Amino acid sequence: MTAAITYEHIKTCKQSGARLGRVHTPHGTIETPMFMPVGTLATVKTMSPEDLKAMDAQIILSNTYHLWLRPGHDIVKEAGGLHQFMNWDRAILTDSGGFQVFSLSEFRKIEEEGVHFRNHLNGDKLFLSPEKAMDIQNALGSDIMMAFDECPPYPADHSYMKASVERTSRWAERCLAEHKRSGKDSVQGLFGIIQGGEYEDLRKQSANDLTALDFPGYAVGGLSVGEPKDVMNHVLEFTTPLMPEDKPRYLMGVGSPDSLIDGAIRGIDMFDCVLPTRIARNGTCMTSAGRLVVRNAKYARDFSPLDEKCDCHVCRTYSRAYIRHLIKCEETFGFRLTTYHNLYFLLNLMKQVRQAIMDDCLLDFREQFFEEYGFNKENARNF
Repeated sequence: MTAAITYEHIKTCKQSGARLGRVHTPHGTIETPMFMPVGTLATVKTMSPEDLKAMDAQIILSNTYHLWLRPGHDIVKEAGGLHQFMNWDRAILTDSGGFQVFSLSEFRKIEEEGVHFRNHLNGDKLFLSPEKAMDIQNALGSDIMMAFDECPPYPADHSYMKASVERTSRWAERCLAEHKRSGKDSVQGLFGIIQGGEYEDLRKQSANDLTALDFPGYAVGGLSVGEPKDVMNHVLEFTTPLMPEDKPRYLMGVGSPDSLIDGAIRGIDMFDCVLPTRIARNGTCMTSAGRLVVRNAKYARDFSPLDEKCDCHVCRTYSRAYIRHLIKCEETFGFRLTTYHNLYFLLNLMKQVRQAIMDDCLLDFREQFFEEYGFNKENARNF
């Protein structure tokens, strides 16, 4: 039986150690390292599937928790699955819903069976278990599913984190058993999530537990949750070598330009984040010269593009002055334009990263990019 998700290694950058590869899915092949736009509610905010294809998005992420609540995974299943429901014929990854349970609900109770919590929309009592998370994702029909894990806070002491890691490992085993029981493991790949916070021994324990279960891919969880960038990079340096070389490696919730490059250098293949779409709705844009807040007054008569070096549709067509006007008037089209540009910028950045790996010069690329973007080269600031 052919696995739903397989990884093909193409090349390792001689200068940096970053790897170039392909992830093969039931809905197409993905060139890595790559960035996944986030479509929480079966849509990337203000973007159409045609927009995403035009900017060459290879895969998007949707959210299990939110789709469970609205419209309901049963409705998505009845529509023929998420691909059919949202008219997207490329790959989709769904998260487990665990992060939202732990971040959105003020009232939650963790038990061995799962988590009791309150619906953040109406306060209803809900329960999410490893088996339920698999049931929802099986109904959604995503190409890549994520195991249900505990998302511990940062910082957390060693004893709390150890108990959390051990629970996550037990839940991962239950997820895998339920996914196999569903009979869909040949058309949907399930990834395990390595936890452990900043503790090297716990990351090793988590990685050992999960790799023994032989998932088709692995994620690094519990990062980009408030820790300094140098801590995240250090954790990746001792965690990614623990992950199988013949499986995809996914860093969850990371999307600032510096972290995409630094993550690739440390062996990561897949990234996702709401950052480019969220800041776009505040009029903040990523450009080759750094952060640009187009809603600022100084752009009222600036008729140049958002980024002179960008060839996206927005930069070829519209001016800063026009986009500022739309944003200030809270016109949806303005949010659409800034979102399109930011997503294009990150997707194009990853194409440049892949080319730099092919050319064995990713460290040189990083230095040049950081200099032009305005990042501190040793420990880049948050975007």
